[in-house]
Amino acid sequence: MCGIVGIVGVDAVNQRLYDSLIVLQHRGQDAAGIMTAEAGALHMRRDAGLVRDVFQQKHMLKLKGNIGIGHVRYPTAGCDGAQEAQPFYVNSPYGICLAHNGNLTNARELTEVLVREDRRHLNTSSDSEVLLNVLASELQRVGTPRVTPADIFAAVNAVYRRCRGAYAVVAMVIGHGILGFRDPNGIRPLVIGSRETAKGVEWMLASESVALDMHGFKLVRDVAPGEAVFIDEQGRFYAQACLASVRHTPCIFEYVYFARPDSIIDNISVYKARLRMGEHLAEKIRRERPDHDIDVVIPIPDTSRTSALQVAQRLGVKYREGFIKNRYIGRTFIMPGQAERKKSVRSKLNAIDLEFRGKNVLLVDDSIVRGTTSAQIIDMAREAGARKVYFASAAPPVRYPNVYGIDMASTEELVASGRSDEQVREMIGADWLIYQDLADLVHAVRHDNAKIANFDTSCFSGEYVTGDVTPEYLARVKGERSDAEKQRKRDAGGRGLKPVRAI
Repeated sequence: MCGIVGIVGVDAVNQRLYDSLIVLQHRGQDAAGIMTAEAGALHMRRDAGLVRDVFQQKHMLKLKGNIGIGHVRYPTAGCDGAQEAQPFYVNSPYGICLAHNGNLTNARELTEVLVREDRRHLNTSSDSEVLLNVLASELQRVGTPRVTPADIFAAVNAVYRRCRGAYAVVAMVIGHGILGFRDPNGIRPLVIGSRETAKGVEWMLASESVALDMHGFKLVRDVAPGEAVFIDEQGRFYAQACLASVRHTPCIFEYVYFARPDSIIDNISVYKARLRMGEHLAEKIRRERPDHDIDVVIPIPDTSRTSALQVAQRLGVKYREGFIKNRYIGRTFIMPGQAERKKSVRSKLNAIDLEFRGKNVLLVDDSIVRGTTSAQIIDMAREAGARKVYFASAAPPVRYPNVYGIDMASTEELVASGRSDEQVREMIGADWLIYQDLADLVHAVRHDNAKIANFDTSCFSGEYVTGDVTPEYLARVKGERSDAEKQRKRDAGGRGLKPVRAI
């Protein structure tokens, strides 16, 4: 999972790109990068680390220009080195920079074709670089000093024919403008914003609407599945549906965990979706335990707060903040290895004893993935004096890998894979465990927008919306995503890739 942003402004965009990445930092804390263009010259800075650490004043001063793109990344399979920080760049044709959120399911096949037939060199193992080179290869066919919007849309059309999987993309064609496009299923989000100024209209593309809000941009709409939009350097906006047939199935886990609650994605308020998740979860608790003995509902901060509040209200019990979060620790789910995740839980959360002592506590979390974090939090609740610890998940059991840009463990590392709810309860040490039903989750999310009938729910259902995910592919993903394999690569120092010079 990553965060992307692109701006075509009437004055310098470096600070706004930086600020946008700060508010998208929750989408990735592993690496960050910005590329800007001025009078045909490219300026770049990218490195591993948080946005605030990657960019210092000396870097910001060099990021000149009224047009640029940015990216924050969290470590996905095979992609956890500074060399693979985005955006990526190729100098031919025209000079193209690209930032990508998602995952190509046919990246290996595309790599072979790019090297063998397109004669392109790939510097990293990132599927985002593969996507960039596919786009560059198609634009190479134009063969003129300048490209038109029609040329760019034709190239994107070819990208759609060649690339499978999930991708929301912002790309900068130097001297021309900013391009944005989204996969035919609209799995990963991409929104469009605009702002009227005294000097002209400014445009912005971003993963979430919260990035638009902070700069006073109006949310125009989402980029549609299978659609490409292009804003030239003069601020002229072009859009084209590149595919006649699309199926809009956005990733439901965006609403469960990844997106900020103050974002609106695909015309759906993340905050309201989480409120409804809590309502459905409370109704299930009342059905299964009408005579429950819950004294207090406590969220596991931060993502579950909205749902937990609704659970407490519907059950008629007290809602309390029982855990204090250290905000200088990254999101546990997206840390690169199990050892890091386990080490961070106790440094991330501290229990307030008086909210637990002698009480039957219902802990509410957004989801349960590996189970180790849940187990440690339950232990903390008991140590704080809880009499009984119940655990509720606002999402269904995560039983299958996500192959569309969320590095959601190999199957063996998912605590619910191949286990019953009772077995999961025993493993995490809860006195009672309840999951959200998948039908209720879907209903909670799609309430605001009847145009979206279905979502990608693959990590819950095992049904992959792109239709090309085979057992063989999942077996390969399993090998790439295991913590043991990631550690082996880190110990080996990566692939020995040639470093890219940045400011």
